[in-house]
Parts: sequence; structure tokens; C-alpha cells
Amino acid sequence: MKRPAGLRRPVLEAVSQDEDLLVLRRPRTGRTAYRSAKRCLDVAVAASALVLLSPVLGVAALLVRRSSPGPVLFRQTRVGLGGQPFTMLKFRTMVDGCSDELHRDYVQRLLDADQPAPEPPGTVYKLDNDPRLTSVGRVLRRTSIDELPQLVNVLRGDMSLVGPRPVLPWEAALLGKEYGPRFDVPAGMTGLWQTSGRSRLTMRQALDLDLEYARRCDLLLDLALLARTVPALLRPGDAE
Repeated sequence: MKRPAGLRRPVLEAVSQDEDLLVLRRPRTGRTAYRSAKRCLDVAVAASALVLLSPVLGVAALLVRRSSPGPVLFRQTRVGLGGQPFTMLKFRTMVDGCSDELHRDYVQRLLDADQPAPEPPGTVYKLDNDPRLTSVGRVLRRTSIDELPQLVNVLRGDMSLVGPRPVLPWEAALLGKEYGPRFDVPAGMTGLWQTSGRSRLTMRQALDLDLEYARRCDLLLDLALLARTVPALLRPGDAE
């Protein structure tokens, strides 16, 4: 698989004139200590969460198994650190074997129109009224329980707890060169855009927040975003 274009760091620039979005800064150097601390945090939290949430994971797996024919886990290729592909895990929320044409069209329209995702409720990246969803899948998505298997990806080192959303290969191909720096850090389960409005953002604003995280990331920011994630998930319409 080809590495997404534009992975070189651009010069200092502004994200947007929108006062709600932060201004990008030049990337910092000498991040070895931060990366080590971030990895330790990822392993400790992901391992603990998998143990504590094992009853929830077990019930969710059973419900998915009974909801419709197909595997419990949905495996999908995503693009992460350095533009490298990895297999991301989720609980299956759709009918097995369905086409992704509807989602592709949705993402393309959001990128072209630069409008917020439709409400209610809608999200930046997912169609809530997607006819491919199972009844159990709708609940798992609204509660973000479908994302919990990604804790295994965090333990493997494919992802981090905090970082830019791991995009699909065809989504990466649609992004301009200005979004290359988002691949300079590991993809995450949560991040700036997930805690900054989600469905109220345009897709471009969400991507800009991914860029902002890539420029500003440090351990204090990671801890702050983790602390803000649970309230963001509990806000109606904000769960992806």
C-alpha cells in the first residue's frame, strides 16, 4: 500500500479563522521522552480497561453474535503512524458483507461541501441512519461500545489512546498534502475533534483539529483529552 501523499511537515500556518479552532505551531523536536511516557500510559490504561470492562465486552460480543449472521469483530484496514496500514478492530455493527459505497459518498460530500454533518443526530464520519446498521449495532455506536476492541490495537502498538482518527486508505487518498502531518503521530481512540463538538464540526474542522493535536501533543494534553472524553461521549449526539 502506498504511503499517503504529503507526509512532509508544512511551514507555520493557521488552521482556520474560526475562533473555536486553535492555531497550529511548529512541531517540536526531541520527543523521545514523551513517546516513551505515552506508550507506558497506553499500555497501563488499555490493559486495565480491558480487565475492568471485560463484562461489558462479553455482553456486547454475545449480542452481536445473536443480532445477525457474521463475525463478532469487524476488522478493517486503517492508516496510522507514518502512513502505515494496520488492521483496526471493532464490534461489528452492520450486516456482514455490505458495501461501503454509501459511506464513501457521504465522506466525499462532506469534504466537498465543507458543511457540518447533518443533524439529528449525525456524526462527522458516520451515518447514524445507515440502513446497513443492525439494531444492536445502533446501540453500540451511540454508546461507543463498538470502539472498545481498539484497546487491543493500543496494546499491540497499532494505535494510541489519544491521537488523530485512524482513516481508511481511500479517505487518506482524498486528503490534501496539508493534512500529511496528522500521520506523524499514532492514530488514537480519542482526540481533539472527538472532544470538541464532533457532529457540530465540519469534516475539514475535524481534520484541522487532528493537525493541531499532531503539533501540540504532549503528556499533559493527552491526559486532559482522556479526562474530557467520557463527558463528550455522554453528550447527546456526540458519540461517534
